[in-house]
Amino acid sequence: PSKRRRGLSARTRNALEAYTFLAPFIVGVLVFFAFPILVSVKLSFGTLVSMEGFKIEWSGFGHYMNAFVLDASFVPTFLAVASKTLIYVPLIIIFSLILAIMLNKNIRCKGFFRVAMFLPFLLGSGYIMQMLNEQGITTGALSLQDSPIFPSEFLSYMGPTVQGVIDGFFEVIVSVLWSSGVQILIFLSGLQGISSSLYESAQVDGANEVEVFFKITMPMMAPIITLNIIYTLVNLFTASDNAMLKYIQQKGFWQFEWEYAAALGWIYFIFILALVALVMWAMNRLSEGSGPRRAKGEKRRRRA
Repeated sequence: PSKRRRGLSARTRNALEAYTFLAPFIVGVLVFFAFPILVSVKLSFGTLVSMEGFKIEWSGFGHYMNAFVLDASFVPTFLAVASKTLIYVPLIIIFSLILAIMLNKNIRCKGFFRVAMFLPFLLGSGYIMQMLNEQGITTGALSLQDSPIFPSEFLSYMGPTVQGVIDGFFEVIVSVLWSSGVQILIFLSGLQGISSSLYESAQVDGANEVEVFFKITMPMMAPIITLNIIYTLVNLFTASDNAMLKYIQQKGFWQFEWEYAAALGWIYFIFILALVALVMWAMNRLSEGSGPRRAKGEKRRRRA
């Protein structure tokens, strides 16, 4: 009888390697974040009685109810942030994917353009981006009012309404440009992982650029697109200029309503978590649905 090979299987070794790399993050969360998270949950359902020992008494769901019933600013701020994010996410994903495809081609100065696309992320993240927004970098970068291209007579003929629409459009373009650096690099790494033999076979079969994009690039890039959508959602919801985070900070650290601020924070977190789960579910359904449809198409071609 043959002896069984001793040792771990490849799947077990891969799992152990993954947990080894994740160990610092897991330890850091348990040591530095677990206790504050538990206190925040308890604080959102209670009332702070004493700062000595941080004594909290249970008060129920009152803070959560007040956010939707009594607070006249929370729901409008929440809806404004959510609608802005849902508009920006498709624009950033489409724009970064197009730029990544262009940068992946054999063009001159490819390295320079890749660095240039990533510079906005390095220069405009965190506190620096907050200061740039306060200086009006997104509203004044391509403003018609200060533009030397359009004369003042032409601007006065258009009127303030048209100027506002065009300035708003340019503001969106600048914000999308500043928010696409990481997404472009992630898409580039995904595009470079696709075998060139697939594109060569498609060209031999007579496929054009559009067919190659939708039948090769998009199916192969589906996991990368999901990753970028989730990253973009979380990045926009936690940006330094996020009005919802500023409102929660105002309630907690300026007005000292810590219990109410904790409840607002958990409402916001649950919404982000539900939205990320919905995106993952929808993308998994799309990827699972494309597989059977592709298999049926191949069977039909073979029968024909």
